[in-house]
Order: sequence, then C-alpha cells, then structure tokens
Amino acid sequence: MAKEVAAVVSSMTDVYYDPYDVGINADPYPVYRRLREEAPLYYNDVHDFYAVSRYDDVERGLLDAQTYISGKGAIIEVIRADIQMPPGVLIFEDPPTHTIHRRLLSRAFTPRRVAELEPKIRELCVACLDPLVGADRFDFIADLGAQMPMRVIGMLLGIPEGDQESVRDHVDANLRTKEGEPMKVKENFITGEIFGDYIDWRAKHPSDDIMTELLNAEFEDETGTRRHLTRAELLTYLEVVAGAGNETTTRLIGWAGKVLGDHPDQRAHLVADPARIPNAIEELLRYEPPGPHVGRSIAHDDVVVHGQKVPAGGIMLFLIGSANRDDRRYPDGDRFDISREIGRHLTFGNGIHLCLGAALARLEGRVALEEVLKRFPTWQVDLDNARLSPTSTVRGWESLPTFIG
Repeated sequence: MAKEVAAVVSSMTDVYYDPYDVGINADPYPVYRRLREEAPLYYNDVHDFYAVSRYDDVERGLLDAQTYISGKGAIIEVIRADIQMPPGVLIFEDPPTHTIHRRLLSRAFTPRRVAELEPKIRELCVACLDPLVGADRFDFIADLGAQMPMRVIGMLLGIPEGDQESVRDHVDANLRTKEGEPMKVKENFITGEIFGDYIDWRAKHPSDDIMTELLNAEFEDETGTRRHLTRAELLTYLEVVAGAGNETTTRLIGWAGKVLGDHPDQRAHLVADPARIPNAIEELLRYEPPGPHVGRSIAHDDVVVHGQKVPAGGIMLFLIGSANRDDRRYPDGDRFDISREIGRHLTFGNGIHLCLGAALARLEGRVALEEVLKRFPTWQVDLDNARLSPTSTVRGWESLPTFIG
C-alpha cells in the first residue's frame, strides 16, 4: 500500500528534490519553489521520504508532536537506523521525557543569563576582528564564525579555553558527511565521552556554568523518582548543547557575510543605521536558515496530507528553507529585504522543540554584525575560494574569504 501511495504522489510532477545532491544544495530555492507549487506533498523514491514545503504545512507539522514524533531522530539517516537514543538527546526526544529534560536545560538559557553574555560576546568579537583592521581580506568563517560561537559555548559549558577548539572539532565531526552522501549513523554516535574529564573536574571545582548547574540539578523523572542526572545523561546533554551552540551560529555569521556582500545597498543602510541590525538578523535567518530541513517519523496512524495518505512509520521532511520563502506567507519571499516585517519564521523550529538557544544565536549574530560593520563597512566575497559545507544536516559556508574595502 505504501508503494502505491508513493507512486501516486510521485507521478504528479517531474520535480526532483534530494537533500544529498550537491548541485541542488548549492541553490535549493528554485527546486523549493517548484515543490511548493507542483508537489506540496512530495515523495522521494530514492531515499524513501516524504516532504512538505509550504509554510502552513511545515508550521502545522512542527506543532503536531503527537503525529510527527522526534524520538527516532530528526535526520533521515538517524530515523532509518532505528537505534535506541541515549537519554539526554533533547532534540531526539518525545514527551514526557522531552518535557522533563527541556525544563531542566532551560534553566541555563534564561533571558537574564543570555543578556548578561553580551559584553563577553562583544569582547570576543573585538579580539577576532581588531587584528584584521588594515588587512585587505578576511574570512567570515575562519576569522570569526568558527571562533566566537565556540568561545561562547565553551564559556557557558565550562570548557577551558585551551580545549575549546578540539571540543568544537570533535562535536562538529558528527554533523559532517562526504559530499553527496548520507550520514553514517552508528549505535553510539552520540556519547559525550569527550566531556568526561571536564565533568570530573567540575564536580570537584564548581563554577557558574552549565556543567556545574546540571551536575547539581535535582528533578523528578518520568517515573516520579527524584534524582540527579546520570553521568550518561549529562555527557549527552553537553554534546548536544555544544553541537547546537557552535554549528548554526557559525553558519548564520557566514550567511551574513555572503548575503550582505550580495546586497551592498542594504549593507550601507545598516552601516548608516545600526538600529536596523536586529531586524536584518531576523531577515537573514528567514532568508538563509542554517538548518534547511528537519525530519520526523510518522507515529502510529496513516496521515492525509494534501489529499494523499502517508503511511505510519514513514519519514516526513519539513523543508524549513522552503517554508521561510513561501510567497503565501512572505510576499516576494525570494527577495532579501532588511526592512521586511517578518513576524514568525521557522528557522528555530516551532512547538515543543523550539530551539532553546534561539535568543543566544540572535544575540551572537547581532553583536558579530555590529562589530564587523564598524570596522569593515564594505566587502566583496571571493567566490572563487569560498566553499559550502559538505553536509546535508546544515547548510552554510565552510570558508567565506572576502576582499575588504
């Protein structure tokens, strides 16, 4: 029956979307537009997944955590691997466990705590950018995007500065794939073991950081037992936070360099009026989301989407990058406009899995752009030497060298 349904869905159009296709990934937006118009429910028979691309469908699906579950993963390869998730992988959990773990971790990302980070974030940006003043070029990724977010999340977690780069590289390696290839998923692909020694140190030397807070936190688990996090849970928490805190903000900074390089007139408006930068960050997040899609497993019953039945157990991909440019929601959605009245976009997800670090990412993006524009009001991207990241899980720049002035 599932094959028959897929055949019906696939026969409606010849449009082809493949998250592993390097050519599509370089500029997915023409394909997204065709999907929205010709195949609002799409089926890929090569990788056996369904996808929705319109804003209303993506928003509705992300809000429906009972039909579209996260407990099997949020990445196609992870869902298909059907592995037992270790406790603490917040983004791959369903209620009630997810509710308990999210409430516990949210203590570390309160508005007050995030706001207090601004002076340190600015200091880190200044340290990255001041040595480049007077140079004729700099790289948005190597010189800033791969540095500042790593330092911020390392500081939050309580990782010694000298170890932050190696921790970042270890965590980021889990998100890397070869060009055009799916992620290779192992049973223990998230263990957090790299944080073991730091946990032991922090247990004896507490500080004002997330690691210390989680070590000491007491909570009531899904069985009604009052307890602390186990070592395995804590290790997993730390790896998840470290990965989320590094990768997406790095990509946001890269997209700021690329998109504003492509729109020098709008960049000039930001130089003249820095008060417009917060809205520009929202438009950047809408226009080029670092996480272009998120997957869910269809829980217990078949669902009907756009008049077609999709079988229980199937994989649904929510195309956030497409939804964010849907003209039904954002008039002329493929146009970048720092003056746009954006309202809600879906870059940070929606519903119970709305990104806990959204406020921190916005703050880092704003401060980074403010400090870049103070020093370098004009630049031109060196596209001959720029490289997109070779991964299907996030979309952004591995390297973005620019000519200054």
